[in-house]
Amino acid sequence: MPKHSDVIIIGGGVIGSSIAYNLLNDGYTGQVTVFEKDKLYEFSSTPRSAGGVRQLFSTSVNIQIARYSLQKYLTFPEDMAIGEEKAEINFTQRGYLFLTSSKAGLNQLEAQMKLQTKHSVPSQLVQTTDLHTIIPELHIDDLYGGLYCAEDGYLDPYSVMQGYIRKAKQLGAAYIYEEIDTILYEKGTVTGVQLKNSQTCSSPIVINCAGPWAPAISEKIHLPIPVVPLKRQIIQFDIEKPLKKKLPLTIDPTGVYFRHEGESLIAGYSEETKPGIDFQWKRSFFEEQLWPTLANRINNFERAKVVRGWAGLYSYNLKDQNAIIGEHPSLSGYYLACGFSGHGMQQAPAVGKGIAELMMTGAYRTLDLSALKFERFALNELVVEDAIV
Repeated sequence: MPKHSDVIIIGGGVIGSSIAYNLLNDGYTGQVTVFEKDKLYEFSSTPRSAGGVRQLFSTSVNIQIARYSLQKYLTFPEDMAIGEEKAEINFTQRGYLFLTSSKAGLNQLEAQMKLQTKHSVPSQLVQTTDLHTIIPELHIDDLYGGLYCAEDGYLDPYSVMQGYIRKAKQLGAAYIYEEIDTILYEKGTVTGVQLKNSQTCSSPIVINCAGPWAPAISEKIHLPIPVVPLKRQIIQFDIEKPLKKKLPLTIDPTGVYFRHEGESLIAGYSEETKPGIDFQWKRSFFEEQLWPTLANRINNFERAKVVRGWAGLYSYNLKDQNAIIGEHPSLSGYYLACGFSGHGMQQAPAVGKGIAELMMTGAYRTLDLSALKFERFALNELVVEDAIV
């Protein structure tokens, strides 16, 4: 393990690895060291996500982040190639579809579409009777329409993470599979980190990308952040009668979402749950909370068989459900990239680019991410996102 590094990144998931890659790919010549406690990424949030990539957001900053990231995922296999081996991520552009069951909801979707259009997102408002052109089997009696974007879709999040990791390592990043105990600092300035095994590594810059564990790390140095870990379950299931078309990632008015996963399907829902680290999934979650909604929306879902399930963690921002990005105002050299509230994987390309630019030039160049600064909480400049899944 190095005794010193020019940049230390805590967390080697998709956010931390995107930052490492973007720094080195943009010409940073210092040593970048990534500390990751889970060498197998068994409990990392990235591979446990639903893999959705969408531009259907309600705030300008999130729409711009999403549009940039989507374009990067289109060229990801070539950009992250190692020699002749492409970094395949199975990005399938089958679209995203938000459904609504009220006139007020339709008006809200229309307002979102207008803002999205300003940022060159080809979203479209879909009238109720036209929903069958997207999902022929959809029950539409209680629906007022939907918002659809054909450019959006879903991918394999584990492959994205591994693509960033392999490329970052090729460019010179060091990955140390040890757990950080605390961040070290003197006189308001970061000086490095101390590991659980008591070893230390000095550095003038530490970036907290620890996902669900980021709040505990920040709390330990008396700089609390308004983020908690929340369990989110996903269930994979088969149906007896196949659908006529492959599904977009569809969000029911109840909040239940579903999409294809190969020939199977997956579904999930942001259930009410207490904050904490919990990776247990329950079959009853499907039977009691998902299945009634799924069967009501599409007849084919009535005869369903659970294949498997899993649980991951949202790094849930209690204030406005948006990422916290940038240098902490109370500790020089301490950067945050956390609190993504379920959007980390799809926002990783833009966040990695932004943090790299901020560190190398002192300012955002490609995208202005300053709205997501930590200071917004004290200034009451919250970034309230309506399109939360």
